[in-house]
Amino acid sequence: MKKIVMDAIKKFPIIAAVRNSSDLEAVFSSNAEVVFLLFSDILNLNETINYIKSKNKIVLVHFDLVEGLGKDSKAVEFLAEKSKPHGVISTRSNIILHAKQFGLFGIQRLFLLDSQALNTGLSTTKQMGPDAIEIMPGIIPSMIKEISADVHQPVIAGGLVKTKEEVINAIKSGAVAVSTSKKELWFIE
Repeated sequence: MKKIVMDAIKKFPIIAAVRNSSDLEAVFSSNAEVVFLLFSDILNLNETINYIKSKNKIVLVHFDLVEGLGKDSKAVEFLAEKSKPHGVISTRSNIILHAKQFGLFGIQRLFLLDSQALNTGLSTTKQMGPDAIEIMPGIIPSMIKEISADVHQPVIAGGLVKTKEEVINAIKSGAVAVSTSKKELWFIE
C-alpha cells in the first residue's frame, strides 16, 4: 500500500482534504490523486470510500473524525476489512500502529503547538514508525525543514495552507506533499 500512496503523492503533491460531501465532487475533476476524507460516519463510510475509489483516487480516512467508530484495534480491523481505504490519518499513535498491522498506510498527524508538543510528537513517531507524518500547521517552512531532517518518514504539510506560494514553500522546505481543503489548489499545475 505504501508504494501506491507514495506514487500518487509524487504524481501530484497536493492532497485534497475533503470536509463535506459537496467538496467531494470537486475532487473528481481536480488534479489531486490523493483524498484525505475528513468527514464520515459508520453508516455511509463504505459507500463514500467505494465512490472515491471508483473515481480512481487514493483515499485515506481521518480515523479520529469518523462518527460512531470506536478508537481501538477492532475499529481499525473493521475499517481495514470492511471499508478498505488505502490508509488512515490519526493523532493517535496506537491507531497508526494497528492500521499498519492491517496493511493500511498510516499517517501520524502532529500539531505543532509548542516545543514540548514537537518533542513528544517526534519521539512517538520514531517509536511507532508511521508511513508518513502530517505536520500542522503546514505553513512554517523552518519547522518543515527541521522535522524532515530529523525523521525518516515522508513529511506532509497540512493546515492553513491557502496559496500556491505556501505549497511551493512547504515542498521546497522538505515536505513531500501538502494537504489542503482549499479547492483552488487541487487544480493548480
